[in-house]
Amino acid sequence: MGLITFLSDFGYTDHYVAAVKARILRSAPQTQIIDISHDVEAYNIAHGAFVLNSLFRDFPADTVHLVAVDSQGSKQDRYLAVQFQDHYFIAADNGILSLIFESQPVVMVELLFTGSTTFVAKDILAPAAAALATGTELNQLGTSITHYRELINRQLRLSDHAITGHVVHVDHYGNLITNVSRDSMDAIGHDRPFTVHFARESVQKISGDFTQVDEGDVICFYNQQGWLSIGVNKGHASELLGLHYDSQVNVHFKKIL
Repeated sequence: MGLITFLSDFGYTDHYVAAVKARILRSAPQTQIIDISHDVEAYNIAHGAFVLNSLFRDFPADTVHLVAVDSQGSKQDRYLAVQFQDHYFIAADNGILSLIFESQPVVMVELLFTGSTTFVAKDILAPAAAALATGTELNQLGTSITHYRELINRQLRLSDHAITGHVVHVDHYGNLITNVSRDSMDAIGHDRPFTVHFARESVQKISGDFTQVDEGDVICFYNQQGWLSIGVNKGHASELLGLHYDSQVNVHFKKIL
């Protein structure tokens, strides 16, 4: 029996999460459903994409990922099932999948659905996820398509001596995760001294963990996915530094003559 992960912006105060799970279990009672998060900011597909992209590869091959962030979408939206890197994804065609994938999936179908619904996740996405989890072939769920809605992530600006990036996520603790990767730091830096500039602060080293700075001090570190991140030991970096999603972060490397 298959495995389904479930990510949504439904929150925890209503019955919506349970209703989707009930619909899955009615068709596939032995299916294991893993909650990733239901506290994604409402309609914030960038937030949802970041969360899922951070961990979907940690699940076994053939896992089905049900993505219900801004799932009602607009009347022009389609609803998709796609295969990417031995994983399956069920979502509205609202651009969220393009923010998760670094390349276009080879296999994509538009889910078949007639009628109307005010609860897309329960009536369209959940049955498709249950079908995939119980062995239905992807191409049996709908009509094959070759394109989906694409959005563009913030891109790094690179030069010989600098990297300009942006905050792409603020986590529960207020840590600021940027789109500056460890690989880009290594490729541009070549072991040169550097300074990370943000707000009115600057940091000249990457720390291994929060214990390497005093409480209340700012720290730069790489998170588990290798993204340059900014935090405050025992503090909420976003609030204390006044930085939020899309705030700019600059890294300057020392010029060697």
